[in-house]
Amino acid sequence: MHQPVTDNPFVIMVINMVIVFAVLTAIWGLIELTHLLDPTKKKAEPPASAPAAPAPAPAAPVAPAVPTGLSTETVAVIAAAVTACGYSAEQIHAIRPAEQPAWRNFGRTQGMRTPR
Repeated sequence: MHQPVTDNPFVIMVINMVIVFAVLTAIWGLIELTHLLDPTKKKAEPPASAPAAPAPAPAAPVAPAVPTGLSTETVAVIAAAVTACGYSAEQIHAIRPAEQPAWRNFGRTQGMRTPR
C-alpha cells in the first residue's frame, strides 16, 4: 500500500497553505484579467474643445417635515445619524415617531433586563 510522504503535521500545514494561497493568487489574476478585457467598460471620451458651462448652484436642501414635539437638536441628531449611515440629509422626507406599541414595550422590557 502507499506510504505517506511525511507524518509531520507542520509540513502538511505548510503544503496546504501554499496550495490555498496559490489558488487564491490564480483567482486574483483571473479577476484582474477580466477587468482588463471587460467589453462592457465604457471607453474614455476625448475631451471636448468647447469649455463646459458652469454647473448651476445646488438648490438649498429641503428641511424635513418635523412634528411639533421634536426639538431642532433632535432633528439634527437624527439627520447626523442618517448621514453617518451613508445617506444624505436631502433624502430625509419626514421625521415622525413610530406608532407601534410593540417597539415601546420592547424598549421597556430591555430597560428592565439591563444589569444595574
